Amino acid sequence: MSDRPGQVYPALYQSQLDAKLAQLREEFLPVYQGDIDVHASPDAHFRMRAEFRVWHEGERSYFAMFDPENPRDPIEVPDFPIGSETINRLMELLLEAIHQDPELRYRLFQVEFLTTLSDEALVTLVYHRKLEDAWTESAQTLADNLGIQIIGRSRKQRIVLDRDYVTECLVVNGRKFHYRQIENSFTQPNAQVCEKMLEWALQQAEPLSGDLLELYCGLGTFTIPLAQQFDRVLATEISKTSVRAAEINLGLNGTENVVIGRMAAEDFSTGWRTGEGRRIKDYQLDRYNFTTVFVDPPRAGLDDDTVELVREFDNILYISCNPETLLDNVQALSSTHEVKRLALFDQFPYSHHREAGILLSKKM
Repeated sequence: MSDRPGQVYPALYQSQLDAKLAQLREEFLPVYQGDIDVHASPDAHFRMRAEFRVWHEGERSYFAMFDPENPRDPIEVPDFPIGSETINRLMELLLEAIHQDPELRYRLFQVEFLTTLSDEALVTLVYHRKLEDAWTESAQTLADNLGIQIIGRSRKQRIVLDRDYVTECLVVNGRKFHYRQIENSFTQPNAQVCEKMLEWALQQAEPLSGDLLELYCGLGTFTIPLAQQFDRVLATEISKTSVRAAEINLGLNGTENVVIGRMAAEDFSTGWRTGEGRRIKDYQLDRYNFTTVFVDPPRAGLDDDTVELVREFDNILYISCNPETLLDNVQALSSTHEVKRLALFDQFPYSHHREAGILLSKKM
C-alpha cells in the first residue's frame, strides 16, 4: 500500500467504515443502544476542495504535501484520487500552464482548489511576491482557457479576476438547493455525503413543528432545507463572510422564513440567559415559539453556557465533526434529554475522522 497523499483503497473501504461504526457504537453505548444510521461515501473522488504546496526544483515545479513527521521533505502529488474529478483534471492543466508562463510560476507558493458537483472550479494561487499587471494578464488568459475562476493572493493582496465564489447544487429528497460558496470560507468537503446529512436532518425534523433556532449556521447549508419543516428560523453565525453567503443563499432558494444573525454561539447563549445586549434585543426572541435547536459546532463541541441553552429546547438536532466532544455534550444533557437517533456520516474515507448526527428529545 502506498503512503502517497490522497490515494484510495476501495477494497479496504467497507472494513474501515465498519470499524468506525463499531467505535461509535461502543462509545455511545452508555447513552444509546438502538440502531445507528450509516451513510457511506463514494470510495473515490469525494473531496471537493484541496490545497497543495508548489515545490520548485530547477526548471520543474510540482504539487506537494508533507508528512508531519518529516515536514521538510516534500511528497510529490501527481494526482489526488480522493479529490473531485475536476480537481484532478485541473492539476495537470495548471502545472502545464505554470511551466509555460514564468509570470504564473515565479514564487508561486500554494494552490487551493474549490470545486462543485457541477464542475465549477475556483482556484487560488498564493505567491511570495507582489502581483503586478503582467500576472493579472497571464492569470486571466489561464482562467479563460480553462473555464475557471482564479484569485491571486500575496501579502496584503487579493486579486479577484471575475468572482470569488462557486455555486454548488445539492439534491435533497429530489429538490435542488443552491449554495454560493465563497473563497476562504468553510464549506462541507464531501458534497455527496453532505446531501445524505441533509436528508437525515430533514427526516428527523419531519415530525417536529414550531420555530427553529440554529447556532453555527455557516453559509446556510442546513438552514435552508430545514426551514421547510418549521414556521420560522433564527440562525446565527460569527463569520462575516459566511453570514453574507447565507443571506445570498436564502435568496437563491426563495427561503423567506429565516432571519440570519451575526453572533457567536457563546455570546448568544449569554444574551439568551441575561436578556442583555443590543443584538439579542433586536431578535425579539419573545415572538418565537422555539421547540427545536440545531447545532453544528466546531470540533470543541458546545461550551457549558451553550449546553445550558440547548437544554431548554424540546428537541436538539446536533451534527458533530468530533464524536468525542459530542458524547461529552450528550452526557451533560442526559439528565433532561434522551437520544432518539444516532447516525454516522463518513465524510473522510481512509482516515480516522468520523462525523456524527444525533437527535435528542426532552424526557417526559
